[in-house]
Amino acid sequence: MIRLVTGARLHQLETDAATAREQARQASAAAAEEFRSHVRELFAATARAEHAETATREVGELLSAALAELADAQQELLLNGIALRRLREELAGARESGRELTLLLHHGQPHTICPSREDAFADTATHGVPNTARWVPCDERPAAAFTWRLEAFIREGSACGFRPAVMPVPEPVGGAA
Repeated sequence: MIRLVTGARLHQLETDAATAREQARQASAAAAEEFRSHVRELFAATARAEHAETATREVGELLSAALAELADAQQELLLNGIALRRLREELAGARESGRELTLLLHHGQPHTICPSREDAFADTATHGVPNTARWVPCDERPAAAFTWRLEAFIREGSACGFRPAVMPVPEPVGGAA
């Protein structure tokens, strides 16, 4: 089939082709701009996601540290509660009449009041006195003559105070028995 194309028809086809090329160029430019916009949005979204991951990791680390501190604080609080309960029991026991306490003297000066002789021995061990040291009864020398000396006291409820646990034996007066 042969078709005859007139000059007007050819001009119309060339105009239509130029219009189509211009529309294609505009569509291509618009598509390229949309693509660049989507790439920028993708980069921005990726940056926000990475920032969120970093923040999440940092918050996780802070939370882990805070939980560890909380566990330590709870443990310390528990230990303080136990120590407080023990001290309250000791205080209640120290108020009992007839309870013996041990005064630890260092060169004649009061150093520590201990609830028992064993606690006094343990205290002196922290100051370099070996556990194997022999503790002998004190004689009539003054307390300052000894490096370490223990004095036992008993709480006297009626006297509102303490008295020595070992009372010296009174000497007979004038030969009385």
